[in-house]
Amino acid sequence: MMKNLHVHTLVCGLLVLLFSCLGRAENLLAWPVNGTDSQGQAFVIEQRPRRVVCLVPEISEIIFALGAGDALVGITQHTVAPAAAAQKKVVGGFFAPGLEEIEALGPDLIFAADLHGAVRDHFQGKCRLLTLNVTDIDSAMARIELLGRIFGREEAARGIVAANRGLLDLIARKVAGIPAEKRQRAVRLMGGESLMVPGDDSFQNDFIRAAGAIPPAFGRNGKIIAISPEEWQRFDPQVVYGCGNTKPEILEAAGVKEVSALQHNRFFSFPCDFTCRGGVNVGNFVAWLAARIYSEEFSDVVKQVQPDQLLAEKTVAIDLPYVRRGRVVESSIRDFKNRTLLVDFKSPQTILSSLEGPREAVATVGNHYYPAPAWGLGHDEGVEAMRRRTCAVLGQAPEETSLLFTGADMNNLSVSRQDFQEMTVYALVTAGVTSNAVRMGHDSGNFYEPGTINVLLLTNMQLSPRAMTRAMISATEGKTAALADLDIRSSYSPNLPATGTGTDNILVVQGEGTAIDNAGGHTKMGELIARAVHEGVLEAVARQNGITRERTIPARLAERRISLWRLLPDELEGCNLSRAATIAEVEKLLIDSRYAGFMAAALAASDAEQAGLLTDLRAFSDWGSTVGRSLGQTADSEWRHRFAAGDLPPVLALALEALINGVCAAQTSPAGP
Repeated sequence: MMKNLHVHTLVCGLLVLLFSCLGRAENLLAWPVNGTDSQGQAFVIEQRPRRVVCLVPEISEIIFALGAGDALVGITQHTVAPAAAAQKKVVGGFFAPGLEEIEALGPDLIFAADLHGAVRDHFQGKCRLLTLNVTDIDSAMARIELLGRIFGREEAARGIVAANRGLLDLIARKVAGIPAEKRQRAVRLMGGESLMVPGDDSFQNDFIRAAGAIPPAFGRNGKIIAISPEEWQRFDPQVVYGCGNTKPEILEAAGVKEVSALQHNRFFSFPCDFTCRGGVNVGNFVAWLAARIYSEEFSDVVKQVQPDQLLAEKTVAIDLPYVRRGRVVESSIRDFKNRTLLVDFKSPQTILSSLEGPREAVATVGNHYYPAPAWGLGHDEGVEAMRRRTCAVLGQAPEETSLLFTGADMNNLSVSRQDFQEMTVYALVTAGVTSNAVRMGHDSGNFYEPGTINVLLLTNMQLSPRAMTRAMISATEGKTAALADLDIRSSYSPNLPATGTGTDNILVVQGEGTAIDNAGGHTKMGELIARAVHEGVLEAVARQNGITRERTIPARLAERRISLWRLLPDELEGCNLSRAATIAEVEKLLIDSRYAGFMAAALAASDAEQAGLLTDLRAFSDWGSTVGRSLGQTADSEWRHRFAAGDLPPVLALALEALINGVCAAQTSPAGP
């Protein structure tokens, strides 16, 4: 018997060793990888790169998505997702990365863009450089596959490409039935103050074609081209779209605003990392764009190309006596993949929902994710119709089911648990904060949409109606504290910190166990609820938006919509540097811990000044003068105001002027820069 056991163990060990060796052999077959890059340079990569500096944000995102983020040692400040990006060394901005910062990382491979000529010149012969441009969707998919081979992640690359191709095929089927006379003319606007659009050969026009629309053909190639108002009017777009949270000023100009799209309020904004990048989100963006352009057609149930149906299910562990099971269910609704967190109870529960109010005899609670392409579909049907359709697909009885709704993906769900002695609290949190974060008491409320920070609260105690109501407050305070700790900004007043989003919801389950009559701040139950929600929001925001406390100062300035490119004039008074060179030097300072600390203090002081807690700025002004003089290496450099009144909050204007004046003074100092 013992001999057989030894033989069995030996065989199992040999099998494990064999499969391990086969796995390594399969990886070895991936190299060498050879080809020619977009600069016409032939390359051969003989082994997996280990120290990669990536100056192209969309390639960084692909590397992370492939599961090869461990090879990245340096990125630019424009790579903010996923959350793991916050742990990588930032080497500067996309337009002017720091050569010294890159060299200090000792890279064995640098991914560069066409505009990084200085990087190529500096590292030629020292390090392999690759430029991998895309011109259309096919080349974008080919780039993902190439990167999969380079990093030995071919299977992951095939999965990413297949997911994108699947969405593109779905959209092709959905728009196939739209007749030619109803196809919309669409254009991507690139500039805010002038008419700038992609050239005819840009991959962005391929996005428009894939969405079933008609892109312009102005007879000029290039990533960005300028067009005249006459060309704009001749094309007469029926849809105009851009990136960011604001409508470009140029669209209000005479000779521009008269086109069909603007006369019919058909300007759409999308996240910049979707519109501007031919990376992992190509399929998602094309689907979203098509759904906005053809919302009426996509809302028509008769025109769906596949039935509403369940697709898959995975377990979510929730260890509470009265919970029968927790799960995330994937379904197809209106042709797009939805995901729903469902928590089924062994016996019906009383719940309190900020969306539905108090309810009894609830068998299941949940949080339902609608993907971006579905956000504008069927809005005229109302929330109740949306709830009933969702329940029907999920096989849930509406009268026994209480749901929240969100645009945050259940794949980014945070399951946050807090325990103290016999008490247990679960906060099941999804959160997205980049599109409609608000500061209550300041921002206006104009419309209703499904929630963006959603929290399901479950405990192993029985909460009284009083305790359930008070739990709402404790949860809200935990959520708001998390947003403050992350420095989340209001989407509508970015100079102010956000207290939540305009569409948050909380659902509290009464539960079973020892009776609890209070869940306020002075109780252990209230403490556990607030802690669970606080940690859940931090994790969910990191997963959904890639925002962590460790992100860079340039990222936090961008969240305040502060752009030196927009604020500074072409020529700076008393400065020997161009605007581009000045901004490049300031960007280098902002990734230096000393000056990053100065700006972090300025951001905090600015919030205090905006709230009326800081009224005398002389001490901060003195600090700024000291910083500027130390940079300029002179004791008597002249302070120059670089921003018009009202362009920036006073503290941030002082801080940025200190850095700009110091950079400019350094160019004229006898000691040199």
